Amino acid sequence: MWILFAVGSAFFAGVTSILAKCGIEKTDSNVATAVRTIVVLVFSWLMVLVVGSQSAITKVPGRTMLFLVLSGLATGASWLCYFRALQIGDINKVVPIDKSSTVLTILLALIFLHEGITWKKGIAVAVIALGIVLMIQKKETGEENAKKRKSWFIYAVLSAVFASLTAILGKIGISGVESNLGTAIRTTVVLLMAWLMVFVTGKQSEIKEISRKELIFICTSGLATGASWLCYYKALQDGPASVVVPIDKLSILVTVAFSYVVFHEKLDKKSALGLLLLTAGTIGMALL
Repeated sequence: MWILFAVGSAFFAGVTSILAKCGIEKTDSNVATAVRTIVVLVFSWLMVLVVGSQSAITKVPGRTMLFLVLSGLATGASWLCYFRALQIGDINKVVPIDKSSTVLTILLALIFLHEGITWKKGIAVAVIALGIVLMIQKKETGEENAKKRKSWFIYAVLSAVFASLTAILGKIGISGVESNLGTAIRTTVVLLMAWLMVFVTGKQSEIKEISRKELIFICTSGLATGASWLCYYKALQDGPASVVVPIDKLSILVTVAFSYVVFHEKLDKKSALGLLLLTAGTIGMALL
């Protein structure tokens, strides 16, 4: 059953990237992140009320709460970096770098969670890594200057690093708490962090300037994120992180497909081969 939740997480995560890209064409990425986190928070706590786990919040062990908070901080940092990279870069360039967190997560799961890795899984990891390299080595267009290339790349890499930490900390943090409640708690941390960034950067005045069209996309992306999170952490609670995370990263297939339809972003032959290898390696990780 956890595999189905992992697949659901991948689908909604893929949709999130497209909806978010549509919502940050003119809106500042930090402001958009803060607004959409409100939607995710409401969605998360609504699910807590539906399953009736709200009373268990007073029983959450201190250690578990600590890791949930740390996971929330890592998620907030990853979001802020990811949506900034998404705002100034192409989806088909940013997403593969973000998905490189798969390799790092597997290594961290091996070190900290003692999740064993066979030589077959090792080959799958290598195939995933190769696919990612091929996808991110896409030539820039003449309109993009060196400063912009460096900027989105750095933000995308930081997003991947923080996403890896999120998975590991989240796995530890939800070991002693119902998954929906754990998701709601860490989303609360993300919300506080996101709005803190808005006020620190002095962007709060831009909230009222968000167009109705972009606000709809931002809120819809928040709903998709909430659905993805609920599926992801349920899968992470019941299944091994070294398998759940790769399946979740198959969201890139959804993202690439929609980016072609919505933004007309096409893959060259090298990137297409990279996508094929990334997919094959990910499926291999799930089956081995």
